[in-house]
Amino acid sequence: MIRLIALLVGLVPVAAFASGYTFLGQLEHSVHIKQHIVTFALVSVFFILFGVAYRAKLSSIKNNIVPDRGISFRNVFEALGQFIYNLARNIMGEEEAKRYYTVIMLLFTLVFLNNLIGLLPGFLPPTDNFNTTLALGLFVFIYYNIQGVRAQGVWGHIKHFMGPVWYLAVLIFPIELISHAVRPLSLGLRLKGNMEGDHLVLSIFSELIPYIVPIPFYVIGLFVCFMQAFVFTLLTMVYISLATAHHDHDEAHAHH
Repeated sequence: MIRLIALLVGLVPVAAFASGYTFLGQLEHSVHIKQHIVTFALVSVFFILFGVAYRAKLSSIKNNIVPDRGISFRNVFEALGQFIYNLARNIMGEEEAKRYYTVIMLLFTLVFLNNLIGLLPGFLPPTDNFNTTLALGLFVFIYYNIQGVRAQGVWGHIKHFMGPVWYLAVLIFPIELISHAVRPLSLGLRLKGNMEGDHLVLSIFSELIPYIVPIPFYVIGLFVCFMQAFVFTLLTMVYISLATAHHDHDEAHAHH
């Protein structure tokens, strides 16, 4: 990946892209669809193609437990998947990790790829647009609340907002409501702010010195892309775990 980025930096006039030119900019003006929407759709198509290619690769292997030799698309993807699964297991437990792994891995990969496309000259990352990141945050918010209701019922889920003791519920309930309500906003702003800042730094150095010098910033950008996807996924796992965890409210009320 680093070699590919370096090659693109050397072959294309990065200063032109740093000044604001993008491949999809003209399309945005022609069809009147925002660039971040088109880019997100493009990344989603590639994501599906990657999934199809991975399934085709597995179906052609007799013993899919044995990894490929060397560094391959399959090995990298499975290593990343194992990393996310181990993280989910440590945070959520074995059973919850198995239940929610598909959605968690989907979110991580989708956010990471949408971050990563911003490193390619001529593309803007959809995740530096607040509309995209807020939509992702709202998806997480709706999803973990639905899972909380499914796991504990409506009343059991509401009890999560009331605290451990009944006589503090009047105070804790509105605080918890506000805390949960701002989660989509905080997820969206955190992701948008970091990706926008990273892209701005890269653009500035690419405009000042378009060759060779920006390469270290591309490497840093790659790390930022991964870390922001990681943080977004980590918070998602924490929210799901908190929403679906069973607390003995009745026992706590009885003791008090």
